[in-house]
Amino acid sequence: MTRNRQRFMWIREIPSSVKHRLYLTGSLSVGLLTRRDTVAIFFGLVVGYLSIFLYMMNDIAYNVSAGFSWSVPVSEPLSLMFEQGPGQFSYEAIAFVELGVLTWTVSPINTLIGLFLASLVGLNLSLTYLAVTQPAACGLGAGSGLLASVPALLAGSTCCAPVIAVVFGLQMSGLLLTAFSWLLPVSVVLLLGSLVYVAGSVDPTAVT
Repeated sequence: MTRNRQRFMWIREIPSSVKHRLYLTGSLSVGLLTRRDTVAIFFGLVVGYLSIFLYMMNDIAYNVSAGFSWSVPVSEPLSLMFEQGPGQFSYEAIAFVELGVLTWTVSPINTLIGLFLASLVGLNLSLTYLAVTQPAACGLGAGSGLLASVPALLAGSTCCAPVIAVVFGLQMSGLLLTAFSWLLPVSVVLLLGSLVYVAGSVDPTAVT
């Protein structure tokens, strides 16, 4: 018990202002789901961003000849889904779905990663909307959440960066490929930081 208490002693050392901002960020993130306008913005962005992310991951493709069907062509999907795919932060697919004009190579881990990023983007821009319409203070850059979302979207290029290099006949250095692999963790840090920053510019009564 004493060892466990010592393990969490660092929490007491966090400044009260930081704790308050983190609490405010969580409260606003939950509260914006109680408003129709911010809910519409949030879910619209989640669906749109996730679709673009999976397209850049080559999990979703446009195919006018696609019908409506699904199949699981692998024998052990639960074990295969955790195997790394052709790129950093890319994982193997376990199913194939046709959705009329789209084909979806279903990789559950890729989809979860994309959904997590899309949710952060949705929260960022929904809070940015509140900061503009219900500001607690002036001077907020309305595009802060949008700018933070760009590296996350580019992270979808991580798996296909070598393919792009081959197609265009380029010899990409190891340094550039390493930069692609860092886009995902960097994007998460930027999105979380942007979320905390924007939360401080929103009137807390806007979601009560």
